[in-house]
Amino acid sequence: MTTDKLQVEHPVFEQLSKYSEFYGYLAFSMMSFVSMGTQSVLNIDTYVYPSMQGTLDSIKDILIKGRINDAYALLRKYYDAAVINIYTNLYLDENASIDNFVVEKIENWLQGKEQLPTIQVMNTYIEKSSKSASIYKLLHKDKRYSELKDRCNDNVHYNFYHNVLLNNSQTFLENRNPILNRFSKDLENIFILHLSYLFSIKEQYMMSSDYVDALDCEAMPEPDSQYFVAPFIQEVFDNVIKKNRNDLATEIKSNTSMRLE
Repeated sequence: MTTDKLQVEHPVFEQLSKYSEFYGYLAFSMMSFVSMGTQSVLNIDTYVYPSMQGTLDSIKDILIKGRINDAYALLRKYYDAAVINIYTNLYLDENASIDNFVVEKIENWLQGKEQLPTIQVMNTYIEKSSKSASIYKLLHKDKRYSELKDRCNDNVHYNFYHNVLLNNSQTFLENRNPILNRFSKDLENIFILHLSYLFSIKEQYMMSSDYVDALDCEAMPEPDSQYFVAPFIQEVFDNVIKKNRNDLATEIKSNTSMRLE
């Protein structure tokens, strides 16, 4: 493990733990929402989010050892997982119907029979969908995501010599802490991208358990409790999305029936 106290105590480690914990909560809370258009009994995202949680845990394990270069490679994997998750949900929502009960493209991917399109093609689909176009426009109003992907690719492909040095925890790097600051911001931006899309196209994922809990107890649910937002969702919305991208928070709130504060 790295002996650099400053690096070990960097806020990115707490950030990774919080994001990881969030995906664990999300996987459990949205389990009951069936993925229409597939033959899966459970919501396919119930398996996707623990996988993304695992990637974040792996990033933390690698960063603790001072392997910033490898961590960026996994950060690119996390970005791809976010885009894939939004694309598959959008594609299912827009193509599943009574006449098309099983959406072949996504079902074949689930069964290992067909690959999904490239990330670029999936991003274009997200951009053009009426359900996600407004969020896409806000997310890509500047170059932050194109520059983020460039940083990830530079580290994956060793495009510069300093990318090699970032994986050597024994090498003294005067700017190691600023690099971790940049990594933390890149991580935050991917997290915001994923949840901004998700809360827009799958607003039911924000739902608290109040409504279902009442039904399980054979009680009459509180009026409109199906629109109550889970506390862990509200916390992330306030402390991550609204705090850093109020433009996205405003757009999400203006287009949802869920009672985000």
